[in-house]
Formats: sequence, C-alpha cells, structure tokens
Amino acid sequence: QVQLLESGGGLVQAGGSLRLSCAASGRTFSGYTMGWFRQAPGKEREFVAAISRSGGRTAYVDSVKGRFTISRDNAKNTVHLQMNSLKVEDTAVYYCAAAPNYSGYYYSEQYDAWGQGTQVTVSS
Repeated sequence: QVQLLESGGGLVQAGGSLRLSCAASGRTFSGYTMGWFRQAPGKEREFVAAISRSGGRTAYVDSVKGRFTISRDNAKNTVHLQMNSLKVEDTAVYYCAAAPNYSGYYYSEQYDAWGQGTQVTVSS
C-alpha cells in the first residue's frame, strides 16, 4: 500500500493562494488515481479534485472549478493542489488519497490510502 504525507497548508487571507503537496512512498505511485478531499468543522468529508494515473484526466467539485488545479509528477511521486482565489468557505483539513481506479473518483470509499491531512484556514 502507498503511504501519503501532505504539506503546504496554512493561514491565508481571502483571495490568496496556497499550494498543497502530497508525497507518496511505498508501492508504485503511478499506478494510483490521486484525489484531494477536505473536511470542514461539523461537515462531512467532501471530494475536491482527482487526477488519473497518467495525469491526462482531472475532475473537480463545482465549487473549486477555475480556482484549484490538481497536478502530479510521477517521477517525483508527488501530487499537488494549487489553490487560488481562496475563499473563507475553503477552510478545512485537506486530505490526499490514493485509489486503484479512476472510475468512482468522487467517492471516498474508492480510495484505500489516506494522508493525515493538512489544515487550510482562509481568513476574511
């Protein structure tokens, strides 16, 4: 199983940017679809973005389209989430996750490896 470690979270003002990174170790990184999820206080974990094994396909939740970009570097075993034009409602713990298939990327149940999460706080 792949192990995941997120970094890059922090405190930023609304309208600002952050870049989250997720470093993978263990089994072959390029064999996994990678996803980002987030969980705000008192809310359920929600899908944010996903990228296929080769990086040729990406998907986003509507609320972040045009503001967030997911990318991956299979040579460096990393996946990134560039977050621009951040809003207060983006405040959450962000999790990196790995799934064996791209189909069903929206559903957390499809992912079998998770990082510990990184806090993103957007102030007004």
